[in-house]
Order: sequence, then structure tokens, then C-alpha cells
Amino acid sequence: MSETSSVKQGVAAGTSIGAAIILVTVGIIQFFQGVAAVAENEVFVVGIEYVYKLDLTTWGWIHIVLGIVILGVGLALFTGAGWARVSAIVVAAVSILANFLWLPYYPWWSLLIIALDVVVIWAVSTWKPDRV
Repeated sequence: MSETSSVKQGVAAGTSIGAAIILVTVGIIQFFQGVAAVAENEVFVVGIEYVYKLDLTTWGWIHIVLGIVILGVGLALFTGAGWARVSAIVVAAVSILANFLWLPYYPWWSLLIIALDVVVIWAVSTWKPDRV
């Protein structure tokens, strides 16, 4: 194995641990964002009306469930298990979709979470634990 490949894998491994931390953090924040949407519908100001508009309570429950799942997968990703890596990619992709649809309600937060999910997908998909 070349030195460049070894360095790249070291960065990917370190970023994957960072991805696990990001997933745990995003899961917690998504959970509380969902709780805020369920608890008080007037917390969020809706801008432009989009075709895919759902009730804020529905969005709140979506974010609560998604937050719990993301948190669980993030914790499992610390083990480096294959199923956790695949699950992290799938959950991050679903989170990207959910936050894209959440854009009318909280645009800057959604863009930040989408960017973090892209980092998670890159880190987890490029990391090969057997090469470190």
C-alpha cells in the first residue's frame, strides 16, 4: 500500500469518527427541533409556500423519529461495524432529503445539516477500516 493511500485512509478514518460525532449531534438537534415543532406550531415562520407543505406537527414527528434513528446509528458507527457504516450512509441520505423538504421552515439550519450529512457520507464511504 502506498504512503499516499495510507494517509488518505488515516484522514478518512479520523473523519469517520468525526462523522459518528456529527451524526450523534445531528440526531440530538433533530430530535429537539422536532420537539419544538410539535410543542408549539407558531415557533417557525413559514416563508414561501411550497407544493410539499406538511403540517408542522407532522414535520415535528418526522424529525423526532429521524433524530432518534440518526442518534442510534451515530452511536453504532463508533464500533466501525459494516452494518453501521451502511446505515449511516442511508440515514444521512434520508436526512438530506428531509432537510431539503424542511427548507421553507428553517433554511439556514437545513443547509448546514445537508452539508454535514454530505461530509458524513463522504467519510463513511471512503473509510476502509482494514487498510489502516
